[in-house]
Amino acid sequence: MRTLALVCLLAAAAAAPAQPAKNTTPVSPEVHPDRKVTFRVRAPKATEVTLTADWQAGGSEKMTRDDAGVWSVTVGPLEPGPAIYNFTIDGVAVPDPVNPRVKLRARTSASIVDVPGDGTELWNPGTVPHGRVELMYVPSKAALPGQTREVRVYTPPGYDKDAARKYPVMYLLHGSNDTAAGWTDVGRANFILDNLIDQKKAVPMLVVMPFGHALPFGGPGDNTKVFEQHLLEDVIPAVEKTYRTAAGRENRAVVGLSMGGGQALTIGLGHLDLFSHVGAFSSAVPGDFPTWFKALLDDPAGTNAKLRVLFVACGKQDGAFARSEQLAKTLTAHKIDHAFHPTEGRHNFAVWRRYLGQVAPMLFRETGK
Repeated sequence: MRTLALVCLLAAAAAAPAQPAKNTTPVSPEVHPDRKVTFRVRAPKATEVTLTADWQAGGSEKMTRDDAGVWSVTVGPLEPGPAIYNFTIDGVAVPDPVNPRVKLRARTSASIVDVPGDGTELWNPGTVPHGRVELMYVPSKAALPGQTREVRVYTPPGYDKDAARKYPVMYLLHGSNDTAAGWTDVGRANFILDNLIDQKKAVPMLVVMPFGHALPFGGPGDNTKVFEQHLLEDVIPAVEKTYRTAAGRENRAVVGLSMGGGQALTIGLGHLDLFSHVGAFSSAVPGDFPTWFKALLDDPAGTNAKLRVLFVACGKQDGAFARSEQLAKTLTAHKIDHAFHPTEGRHNFAVWRRYLGQVAPMLFRETGK
């Protein structure tokens, strides 16, 4: 009887449907309809996990652990658009392991969460004609001997249709610990230009995005000085050889954010023979600006005759705001024409996307029609 019972039990077990294995992979990030976002990471042996993100005022958000070893936190509502975040697990910063959207940086990496808006934002791809973002590789001569650097180049819609047409160029610079991909991966510069061009608010232009860390991130040396040489001697000649660019300083702009904003001010204002449009977002304003640019400040008539656009913008909740505000006061005191845009916002792409949408329509109005 025992044998018969065991046989029956085994037969019943074989006939029963197999139970699916429990999915222990958390969903992260989970964007809710109210634009709140839940972040999760499985780390059953961790003792502390936090969330660090570019929308935070500083510090980090503590995450809580459930019985399955999954840590989570819900934040927001967040501003629409791509944003950058990472986890810190027992002191080690890591990207979200289940999110395929990785944000590469000069050192370490993070993740990207995309919070949808209402579809009318300038950074939304929409259904307008799109330009292309191409990769070109620029060998360096004297500035970075032996190195070949990646440069991203946006060509506007219709670039291939008229082989005779030449275009003005905006050199668009990223911030510290970013890469040449920052302005497209998170800044959505290409979609912003697509929409502005379609709306006839900006003239068609090339946008060149080089890698701004000429020296290793965090290492010794004057990075801006070496990058300036690389930009002027390597990048610009390569771009003008490869693409149909309109000649002359009137057709060149240099614009940047944070570290790139400081580079834009230093290079653009230091070379008004090469650039006529300069833009700085949340800028690392060069130290002792009045001394560095004394000749420029002491000759407002000459400076204003050369500068078509000088655009300075910063969020009031940004640690760089005081420097940007002081820069605007210095320019005003010396009667240098400029546009200063103080806004609400922190040190992130949520404000930098808006600033690009503001400055791009100001560029090349006289020459790019």
